[in-house]
Amino acid sequence: MKRWFPSLLLSAALWALWLVLNDSLAPDQVLLGLFVGLLAPLLAAPLRPRGARLHRPLVLARLILRVGGDVVLSALEVARGVLRAGRRPPRGAFVQVPLDLRDAHGLAALAIITAVVPGTVWFELAADRSKLMIHVFDLADEAAFIASYKARYELPLKEIFE
Repeated sequence: MKRWFPSLLLSAALWALWLVLNDSLAPDQVLLGLFVGLLAPLLAAPLRPRGARLHRPLVLARLILRVGGDVVLSALEVARGVLRAGRRPPRGAFVQVPLDLRDAHGLAALAIITAVVPGTVWFELAADRSKLMIHVFDLADEAAFIASYKARYELPLKEIFE
């Protein structure tokens, strides 16, 4: 059944969206919407990545708490940096972080974490996934930032996904 209907919930949602957008329950629109709803997930199925396997759920829980705390602390640090920018402008810099993490789901989670923590922005992932470039709002010590980033985010994600 999964082979012919990879996502029944998505099919139903597409069908309903089709009917809402066309504002019609005419038989031709119902059939056309059903056709689109069933065909679109079938054609997109090869593009979907395989599901992720979580190996260490407790590490995931600790990581979620750590990221939540880092979001709050980083937001305060960025606010402080903006407020004192007239006296001491922030030292923004691009940092290249070497990566050991190779799992696509882990890298996606790392991108989300980097984007959500204020003061950092994921800028570029190397084609071979060996390093990433991050823009840091206020960088005091590049080596310390890299070590902290890898220990706080990459290592737990590696434990969770690999």
